Amino acid sequence: MADFTMSRSTTVDAPTDRVHGLVDDFRQWQEWSPWEGLDPALERRYSGPASGVGSRYHWSGNKKAGEGDMEIVESTPSRVAVDLQFLKPFKARNLTTFDLEQVGGGRTRVVWTMTGRRNPVMSLAGKLFFDKAIGKDFDRGLASLKAAAEAR
Repeated sequence: MADFTMSRSTTVDAPTDRVHGLVDDFRQWQEWSPWEGLDPALERRYSGPASGVGSRYHWSGNKKAGEGDMEIVESTPSRVAVDLQFLKPFKARNLTTFDLEQVGGGRTRVVWTMTGRRNPVMSLAGKLFFDKAIGKDFDRGLASLKAAAEAR
């Protein structure tokens, strides 16, 4: 199995607690997640608390959206960690984190990271395709997260 890490970051002109609210509540992800628009008929199911540790989100959609589960496994004012399990179109389990740092003047530095393990075939596919695509998705998602937080 091969390890991988993918990170992207941005600075948001909004306080940390505002950004935290957008990533700590899966219902808020519809405002900024780069994957929410892949299927207009996406089925969403939420369970557990409305936000924070134990909050769960299941999605199921077309071939582009796939199917999977997320659960918030850590939530502090400066970090939200999500256990991400893809079921379709392929199976994978990754840890996704959002590290939030107040950088002055009411601004927040956000670092979005995904880590996981890949078998040799998926490691090669990751280097050829997935890593570039995920990086672009993270960039789009962070731009949308920035816009949503700054608009509030």
